[in-house]
Amino acid sequence: MRWQASDEQPLLDDDLILHGDNLPALAALPRASFDLVYLDPPFNTGRAQRRDSLTVSPAAAGDGNRTGFGGRRYSSRLLQSLSYDDSFADYLGFLEPRLRACRELLAAHGTLYFHIDYRESHYCKLLLDEIFGREAFLNELIWAYDYGAKPRRRWPAKHDTILVYVRTPGAHHFDTEAVDREPYMAPGLVTPEKAARGKRPTDVWFHTIVPTNGREKTGYPTQKPEGVLRRIVAASSRPGGWCLDPFAGSGTLGAVCRALGRRYVLIDSSPTAIEVMRRRLSPEPAELADPAQAPSA
Repeated sequence: MRWQASDEQPLLDDDLILHGDNLPALAALPRASFDLVYLDPPFNTGRAQRRDSLTVSPAAAGDGNRTGFGGRRYSSRLLQSLSYDDSFADYLGFLEPRLRACRELLAAHGTLYFHIDYRESHYCKLLLDEIFGREAFLNELIWAYDYGAKPRRRWPAKHDTILVYVRTPGAHHFDTEAVDREPYMAPGLVTPEKAARGKRPTDVWFHTIVPTNGREKTGYPTQKPEGVLRRIVAASSRPGGWCLDPFAGSGTLGAVCRALGRRYVLIDSSPTAIEVMRRRLSPEPAELADPAQAPSA
């Protein structure tokens, strides 16, 4: 469905695809309703997202106070200290109210996964520490892959960072048994039983990008692989629980939620992304319900 700020509050009675700016959309969703929020925002690679950035009045800039989500007043020390860098401070200003809104939407047992480029992860972690509190930090996940250019004058960058924060420290949902296991790197060092069962994943995940000829390929340029999202959804949401992606892109979170029996809300301002999600998440035709009958992608 297409949603605008003037529309009525969306009801969580069915899976939703919301078209529009995610900041007013987040404000309209019911509080404390989501097991999981996954964010994969546009990376700050020199092309700042200025159109939705937070503005500061001269008086507010002087003392570092801001009016934030829901009219609350708060101090934004990190943004103030980075004000010399217009591009990056603007990026953090873009992220901050959205992250605060996402925190309000998490249930008491909920978890936020923030997927970000290695160049920005340390700054974004400081911002998340301010919003959630350092005690709410759960993990820094490293998604490693081996694809793309390999420069010769530095170590090739082949990973993304996923920062994990919980709404209530110590009360978050985490199901280790629901997560897929990995093969041991040295299976000869463990018993045959352990080698056959595999090991639980650590905070470093080796997973390929979406293959160009793979079944899940949509053609969307920033599409993330289902395998990475499947691990996140399985561990940090309950069957039937609600999951949210404010920068939904190709809709990978929705595809994984549908496969795992979760509900989803996907938000994106791009008409292209909305169309990709609608095609990807539309019900399968009855005659193609059996995967063996479906044509190859």
